[in-house]
Amino acid sequence: MQPIIDVHIHFDQYTLKEQQGIMKEMEHYQIHSLISVSTNLSSAVENLALYQKDERIKLAFGYHPEQPLPTDEELADLIQFMDKNHQAMVAIGEVGLPYYTNVKSLEGYLALLEEFFKLAVKWNKPVALHAIYEDAPIVINLLEKYSIQKAHFHWFKGDTKTIQQMVENGYFISFTPDLAYEHEIQKIAATYPLSLTMVETDGPWPFEGPFQGQKTHPKMIHETIRYLAKIKSTHVDEVYRQLYNNTILFYSIF
Repeated sequence: MQPIIDVHIHFDQYTLKEQQGIMKEMEHYQIHSLISVSTNLSSAVENLALYQKDERIKLAFGYHPEQPLPTDEELADLIQFMDKNHQAMVAIGEVGLPYYTNVKSLEGYLALLEEFFKLAVKWNKPVALHAIYEDAPIVINLLEKYSIQKAHFHWFKGDTKTIQQMVENGYFISFTPDLAYEHEIQKIAATYPLSLTMVETDGPWPFEGPFQGQKTHPKMIHETIRYLAKIKSTHVDEVYRQLYNNTILFYSIF
């Protein structure tokens, strides 16, 4: 094992006992840090409290798109919180568009995403994105509109044309443990440059295959890296080194 960073985890959604267990095991499994993304204001508050207890928890504040839009008051409160604590966060996230939720119109979600992109520009922060399949090109257009280069599409799925555009723009993607058993994800991994790749768990989201029945843990990333090395026909040590350096530089973690 070599040092790893989980670039996308909902650490606030684990129980206190689970959080404590993971934190105790981080050194053993060479887990350098976890980027805990937020889903709303209460999630952001919980993540901030986790960071204040242990700075290996890195912060991303945002509003997950797979939920009803916030009211004007809720959004104002979230932005006020982010403004007060933006120096503590490494990114804005999780933000994006609601692919899985049946919504009549994307108009409100696009307006919300633009607000977060404006903040990303204002504070010079990367964005951690929930944008897959046909939503991805829409988000790419917005990224280009605001000249945002530090974009991270987490657990990405999409077509070849979109992937090519993302590579050309220098956007990053990250792979979860489902790389071990999902052919669609393996195909993306085979073509996406290692220089634009990171790894995540999206925990506590559960996985199948060799991880069936296991509570999602950042240590699973080691297995993801081994599968990625096989897919890329690259020595596993080089994959560890590349992914770690990618993450340190992208998220400015030192």
